Amino acid sequence: QSHLIVSRRLRSSTPINTIIMFIPQQEAWIVERMGKFHRILEPGLNILLPIIDSVKYVQSLKEMAIDIPKQSAITSDNVTLNIDGVLYLRVLDPFLASYGVEDPEFAITQLAQTTMRSEIGKISLDKVFRERESLNVGIVASINKASEAWGITCLRYEIRDIKLPVRVQEAMQMQVEAERKKRAAILESEGIRAADINVAEGQRTSRILASEAERQEQINKAMGEAEAMLALAEARARGLTIVAKSLHSQEGQNAASLRIAEQYIDAFKKLAKVNNTVILPSDVASVSSFVTQALAIYNSVSHPGKTSLEKNEEKLVTPPVIRDDRETPANIQQNFEDKSSVVTPS
Repeated sequence: QSHLIVSRRLRSSTPINTIIMFIPQQEAWIVERMGKFHRILEPGLNILLPIIDSVKYVQSLKEMAIDIPKQSAITSDNVTLNIDGVLYLRVLDPFLASYGVEDPEFAITQLAQTTMRSEIGKISLDKVFRERESLNVGIVASINKASEAWGITCLRYEIRDIKLPVRVQEAMQMQVEAERKKRAAILESEGIRAADINVAEGQRTSRILASEAERQEQINKAMGEAEAMLALAEARARGLTIVAKSLHSQEGQNAASLRIAEQYIDAFKKLAKVNNTVILPSDVASVSSFVTQALAIYNSVSHPGKTSLEKNEEKLVTPPVIRDDRETPANIQQNFEDKSSVVTPS
């Protein structure tokens, strides 16, 4: 039905010459005088001569839509398609549209079909769906190149329906499902990867914090030990300073001599208790030799100007005052003789 309407617009029946003619808007009437082109009547009032003037063609200057019938086309990857479309055009030159082609509608329809078939043969099936817009633009450019001599311009072309064979549809459906599964697998793997990265980052941060805490703990511990050692050293230094000051007095020297003698005797007591062997000094008869030897060592340090004999005699003449709760050298000798026995090595 639309095909017949467009046909009447492009090639209308000639109206009768009534001398005074009223031309509708957006129409062009082609007038011939005695069988030869005379002029194109513009919209509005026009006057024709009777008998010799006649209206030969009536062209519509409005935009028109032509239905392009369904046709088969083969893509570059050898897939057969059934495609139809709609072509939008307009008459620019009524003279060329009337005298340049016999049937403008038929010519445009055939040109659109052949152009569409040619453009589809240049691309693959996937591009037919992806590049549908560029395909329409290519068809319009090819039609305008050929229809320029007809005074007709193609405004746009729209592919309406694309029908595929059943097998191709099934294959495309399988491809779509495979693509969906692929995207799902990719998304799942990316999620797992992101989770692993987050876990690794968390463990890394935790280890860094733990190592920093351990490092700070070791630093604090070392600083504490250093401060403790420093305090202990200072305490010892103060103690030694006090001892050194006390040694400058006679009472301090006597106390130091007594302390050295006691430590000397205690050392021999401990050696006598080891296993079954008793170790005695060379002078067993006199325990005072222990004290004499200890005092000689001390006096050699505190009085370097005197000889050892003088120091010992001085200490023996003036022995240090011993408290009542301490053992005297006589008691030490008596206890030592009662408890000790000489054992020769086997």
